[in-house]
Amino acid sequence: MGRILRKYYPGAYADSVFSVDYVKLRAMGFKAVIFDIDNTLVHHGDNSNEEVDELFRHIHSTGLKTLLLTNNDEERVQRFIKNIDTLYICDAEKPDTTGYEKALRLLDVSRREAVCIGDQTFTDIIGANKAGIPSILVHYIQLPGRHWIGKKRYIEKLILFIWRHDRSAKGLGNICK
Repeated sequence: MGRILRKYYPGAYADSVFSVDYVKLRAMGFKAVIFDIDNTLVHHGDNSNEEVDELFRHIHSTGLKTLLLTNNDEERVQRFIKNIDTLYICDAEKPDTTGYEKALRLLDVSRREAVCIGDQTFTDIIGANKAGIPSILVHYIQLPGRHWIGKKRYIEKLILFIWRHDRSAKGLGNICK
């Protein structure tokens, strides 16, 4: 079963973008982080906030480059990066690999020097895997009191359960603080 599902497996899992150890990623040889925006960095449609802005300053202080790879349009991204100095690609059509390939060129890094961080198995993780880029799945951001998560999220939970128990799955190891 695990072999069939491998294309859906992340390299690692973290509770949030704030629990990832970016210093450790840099020490592992990574040079760039490719982020999704909605439900990864902020709740869907929200602007960046001071916590996210500070996260990017911290990431950049480690020597890592950043890029936002999103299916959102230019207006949404411009609003989001108001206080963040980062590269971005809009209308990426993830999981298509074209955006991932363009991200590598813009960042001037190889596939093994970048890591993708996103909240969706069926876009962020599959796209990164198809492009040969290591990935980190983070728990999606959900509004307090909201319980319905959609059918795909239940399938993602099942895939994550299988991934955690698949002894043959190779990953990034423990990248959390």
